[in-house]
Amino acid sequence: MKATIQTQGSQFTVQKGDILFVNRYPDTNEGDQVSIDQVLMLVDEGKATFGTPNVEGATVKAKILENKKDKKIVIFKKKRRQGYKRRKGHRQHISVVQIESIDLK
Repeated sequence: MKATIQTQGSQFTVQKGDILFVNRYPDTNEGDQVSIDQVLMLVDEGKATFGTPNVEGATVKAKILENKKDKKIVIFKKKRRQGYKRRKGHRQHISVVQIESIDLK
């Protein structure tokens, strides 16, 4: 069974056992369970069910494997011949989650 979900501002097509890197879930720790109710589409044995906008009664359960920071992104600004240079960096907080089950009630 596959599902297209929306979580933390992004859409993913997932199935059981997939590992995702998403924006960090607030107030969670490693090992916590997360239930995702925004299921946009389900595919089961070739039969697709589309939601308007979400499929009613469908949930995806995921386990948080790790909370960490992503790779550093460097922001560099420069204006030529003006002596103006600025360098900044940013590391996004992310959660590594594993899909445990896709349920339809």
